[in-house]
Amino acid sequence: MSQAKARGPYAKTPARRAEIVRAARDSFAERGYANASLRDIAERAGITHAGLLHHFRNKDELLAEVLADRDSEEWQHGVEEVDSTDRLGPYLAELIHRHQEAPELMRLWIELAAAASRPDHPAHAYFVDRYERSRAQFTDGFPDEASRAGLRKGVSPESAAILFQAVLNGLQLQWILDQELDIVGPVTDFVRLLFEGNGEASPQG
Repeated sequence: MSQAKARGPYAKTPARRAEIVRAARDSFAERGYANASLRDIAERAGITHAGLLHHFRNKDELLAEVLADRDSEEWQHGVEEVDSTDRLGPYLAELIHRHQEAPELMRLWIELAAAASRPDHPAHAYFVDRYERSRAQFTDGFPDEASRAGLRKGVSPESAAILFQAVLNGLQLQWILDQELDIVGPVTDFVRLLFEGNGEASPQG
């Protein structure tokens, strides 16, 4: 019986962590990272400050989890929405619009990614793994010659994956600096440049 009681709090840990991450995401988006406090996040999640620290040691760790959660959510949505290269442009336009609704989260992602370029940064391994995984997932969407034929001649899936990340991240950085800038048009133009538009290529990822 004592063992069952001991397991009780741990059984709720994943759900509780998810609630904290959602609360942190809202707090960061509304207040910005610098002004968001762990006490405010704890209150939004309906727990004590000490209870939050049981799950996350500090605000940096929580921010990394917020961004990782957003990555996972968006990747799953992309898998469900993009079943051919014809759907890639509209999906990216929709994704950018969603990011523009929460510019503070976009800014935080850019800042953390730059800081994590240092090998000793706590989020360094996460970003290295994130980019490697993203490139692999994009490349895996072209499993055979038929699907590769949709890419512009001379462009490999591996190069396309690197270019894809560079353009999407670079456009969002430009928009953060100048929020009057149209970046939806350029990203859809890039997709047209990357693919020949014959409708035959269908990434399976």
